[in-house]
Amino acid sequence: MPIRYILKQLLLPPGILLLLLLVAWWLRRRFPRLALACFALALGGLSLMSLPVVVEWSARQLETEPALGELQWAELAGQAQAIVVLGGGREQGDPGWGGDQPSLMALERVRYAARLAKASGLPVLTSGGLHYGEPPSEAAMMAEVLARDYGVAVRWQEGLSRTTWENAVYSAEILKKEGIERVLLVTQAWHMPRARWSFEQVGFQVVSAPMGFLGVPNGRPAGGWLPESKAVWQNGLLLNEAAGLWAYPWMYGRE
Repeated sequence: MPIRYILKQLLLPPGILLLLLLVAWWLRRRFPRLALACFALALGGLSLMSLPVVVEWSARQLETEPALGELQWAELAGQAQAIVVLGGGREQGDPGWGGDQPSLMALERVRYAARLAKASGLPVLTSGGLHYGEPPSEAAMMAEVLARDYGVAVRWQEGLSRTTWENAVYSAEILKKEGIERVLLVTQAWHMPRARWSFEQVGFQVVSAPMGFLGVPNGRPAGGWLPESKAVWQNGLLLNEAAGLWAYPWMYGRE
C-alpha cells in the first residue's frame, strides 16, 4: 500500500481526529488540560463532519463551475472534440457482478458521460489507472459499463493514472496525438476546479461538465442539523479536495 495513501488517511479528517482522541487518552494523567483540549477538538470536529448542513456549505465553496443545461448538450460538438470522463474509484470482487466494478461515484460520471456522448456524438476517453497495481484499470471498467449498459463505444482508454494530475498528463499523451485540444470534462462538481486546472495546465481547452452537486439543499430532517454517517464520508471527500486544490499549484504549477 503506497505510503502517500497512509499519510493522507492519517493527516486528514477523520483520521487526524481519531488520532487526537488517542493523544487525549495518552495525556489524560500527565497533562489533563491538554488532554481535554485534544478531546474537545476531536469531538467537535467529528460532530461537524457528521452534519449534512456542513456538507452543503462546504461543497458550495468548491462547486464554482455551473452545470450544463440539457438544451446545451447537442451544441457541445461545436465546443469540444472529445469527452473525457475521470475515474472515481472501484469496488473489488462484487459477487453480484462477478468481479470488480466502478464505484458508485464513478458510475454517476459514466452515466452522465453516456448522456452527453449520445446527445453530442463526441468520442469518449475514459481515464483511471490501477488500484494498488491490480487490474483491471478504472478506465477499462468504465469502458465496459459504457459499452454494455449504455451502448456507448469508448474510443480511448487511459489506464495509467493514479491522481487527477496524472489523469490530465496521460490523457494529453493520447489525445494530442489525435490533434485534440478541446475536451468536455466529466467529473463531480466539487472535483471540477482541480480537474479543470490540471487539464488546462497540460494545454487543453476545457468545457466543464460537472455533475453530482453536493452544495444543493440537502432535504434532510431538521435542515441537515442531525448527524448522519454518510455526511462523514462526504465531508471527508470535500476536505481532501480542498487540500488538493490548495496543493496542486505548488506541486505542479508552471510559469
